[in-house]
Amino acid sequence: MIAIIDYGVGNLFSLKSSLAFIGREAVVSGDPAVLRAADKLILPGVGAFADAAAKLREKGLDDLVREEAAAGKPVMGICLGMQLLFERSFEYGEHEGLGLLKGSVVPMQGVIPADLKIPHIGWNPLIFRKQSPLFKYIKDGDSVYFVHSYYASGCEDSLIADTEYGAILTAAVQKGCVCGCQFHPEKSGDVGLDILRAFCETEDFE
Repeated sequence: MIAIIDYGVGNLFSLKSSLAFIGREAVVSGDPAVLRAADKLILPGVGAFADAAAKLREKGLDDLVREEAAAGKPVMGICLGMQLLFERSFEYGEHEGLGLLKGSVVPMQGVIPADLKIPHIGWNPLIFRKQSPLFKYIKDGDSVYFVHSYYASGCEDSLIADTEYGAILTAAVQKGCVCGCQFHPEKSGDVGLDILRAFCETEDFE
């Protein structure tokens, strides 16, 4: 069973619908017992990093995610959920993340050309940097759907794919059983569904 972590942030039910479409049982829950019983965890997220991190802490789910990942349970972060996997974010101040992956979340402003709009919204191709089980059914250059104003930096240790939006920006990461997509697979058509399918099928991310 796949558990989508419900902590008050994220497009939970569109994600659950995408998983149902590929034939995967998923439950949306913030109950620690349900999350611990799941085979895999998905951490979604939209909005501001500080608010999302605070909600995780308030529910005690930050420690749960760390503990489950340390025990080898596959964890996938999506959009803001991916950003939460890192050590810190510099979105409106400096805020602590889960620390499951090395790196920081930084603004696109000042990195991409001034004539490009922020947030970055739209379809962009993936540029593979490393092989990953997540790419089992897709190919280098396939396009996915992004909505973000911040991106992960200093994450070479886990970087598996970039995209280009006036600059090279982190698109996907994976280190052991912890992985993440800056884009929204649930909004990325067949490519996104294939990434979710690969995550669900993979037994050993090492």
